[in-house]
Amino acid sequence: MADSPRPAHHGADGRFRVPWGSPEDARGLADLARWAVERLRNGGPPSAPVHALPRAASDPAEPRGRAGEIRITWIGHATTLIQMGGLNVLTDPVWSHRVSPVRWAGPARIEPPGLDFDALPPVDVVLISHDHYDHLDRPTVRRLVARGGSGTTWCAPRGYRKWLRRRGAENIVELDWWETTTVALGDAGVTLRALPAQHWTRRTAGGMNRRLWASWALEGADGGKLYFAGDSGYCPVFSEIGGRAGPFDASLIPIGAYEPRWFMRPHHMNPEEAVRTYLDLGGRGTFMGIHWGTFILTDEPVVEPPERARAAWADARLRPADLWIPAFGETRVVKLAPPG
Repeated sequence: MADSPRPAHHGADGRFRVPWGSPEDARGLADLARWAVERLRNGGPPSAPVHALPRAASDPAEPRGRAGEIRITWIGHATTLIQMGGLNVLTDPVWSHRVSPVRWAGPARIEPPGLDFDALPPVDVVLISHDHYDHLDRPTVRRLVARGGSGTTWCAPRGYRKWLRRRGAENIVELDWWETTTVALGDAGVTLRALPAQHWTRRTAGGMNRRLWASWALEGADGGKLYFAGDSGYCPVFSEIGGRAGPFDASLIPIGAYEPRWFMRPHHMNPEEAVRTYLDLGGRGTFMGIHWGTFILTDEPVVEPPERARAAWADARLRPADLWIPAFGETRVVKLAPPG
């Protein structure tokens, strides 16, 4: 199924690498110590906002969306419900209070999920971008397995099958970059394409880059196209993605978790780079800012990412109506152009 060179895989150590250069690997203990010292000097990590962040009433379609539209609901961070092509797709699902190997420590949610777990419509596809705890949450995976059983297809990059099977998942599809799979339900269906990103993976001390990471393109049976960036630093591959997999009717791009830049730049884009990514992808359709406001993971103020994204959008002279910085739980319906 692959129609492009696969990501460079170093057989000697079994680790994945990006093929377009050598971005720095995830930082080591010395770098973490430097960051911790800097945080102490600067007064510690940012505080949660005094007032709750904006919330909105969700409006997911029941049980599934209609042809001719893409319906997107922001649940928080990188968790979204995408209703397109007659299917329901859930990205990087996290409903837990903490994103951590343990339940009693680690980054805690500062805003509750925008949609209650029990209010989810039937989940046809779960889409995983990578294995970090804020994107792949074991308790949530188990809940989804118990809820959907064999009726849910799990799509992930290479290296997740064993982990998912241990949590009870049955229908698992692993893809390399540029490979595709189609999930169908009668006349409805969505084609999913794993795409490059600039990031890394690790859940255990010895698990550095043993699993692949990916962004994703989704194409519905009615022709609608959506891009889910997952988590990535800014890199030259977005232009290739736009040229080969676009144009997109909606692009879900991270705008948070970017400070300090000396630490985060290789693997987390800032809001200005997020807008550049949208332009590289083709500069068309709805830009949805994700990956902010849910967990305090890095050093920028919690409310800064939307402010900087709006300023960068205005500086680029892009259509105001195409920028969407969602409130928690907010649903947007993207209407598709009629065929022809």
